[in-house]
Amino acid sequence: MRGRKIVLWRHGQTAWNLERRFQGSTDIELTEEGLGQARRAARLLAALRPDAIIASDLKRTAATAAELASLTGLDVAHDEALRETYAGAWQGLTHEEIVERFGEQYAAWKRGEPVRRGGGELETEVADRAAPVVERNVDKLPDGGTLVVVSHGGTIRTTIGRLIGLAPHTWEALGGLSNCSWSVLGETMRGWRLLEHNAGSLPEPVLGDDD
Repeated sequence: MRGRKIVLWRHGQTAWNLERRFQGSTDIELTEEGLGQARRAARLLAALRPDAIIASDLKRTAATAAELASLTGLDVAHDEALRETYAGAWQGLTHEEIVERFGEQYAAWKRGEPVRRGGGELETEVADRAAPVVERNVDKLPDGGTLVVVSHGGTIRTTIGRLIGLAPHTWEALGGLSNCSWSVLGETMRGWRLLEHNAGSLPEPVLGDDD
């Protein structure tokens, strides 16, 4: 058993996050608060002594990843396959506008049905592009190594779902990530296991796992 870990870290706050606008693959920069969030989180994550950092190539993830890179001395490998879901006509709309204009499509998505939101990607297609990138980079780690993946809420959710073997219609059960929070997957003899979700502090050992 190689005992490796994957830390999936969401980017810091953007103006569109504050306005509750669906960003998707639109390239939006961090706010000053978002940059501060990234700096605070990076100080914690650096304590994990990661072996590698990969990130989406969008500005908000690149800037977030750069804060951890500056503390660890690691290079960041950017990959467009780690971008957020492309959501076509939904992008740039507020939550309320999406519900008003695409009510049935939104409801079907929330029911767990495969939906091309705004004419964009299916969630399974996002996992098809993102999860293999994560797996390829994990394979390069030494035993006990840690990979930090800096990405987006939807992409992280679908990647976690794929890696731990959940059926796609259940991926919504994985709650969202706050800005600059992260989830941790640990390697076991049975595959990947979700150890932490939407965390903002370093993982603690789980004592008495099943009691």
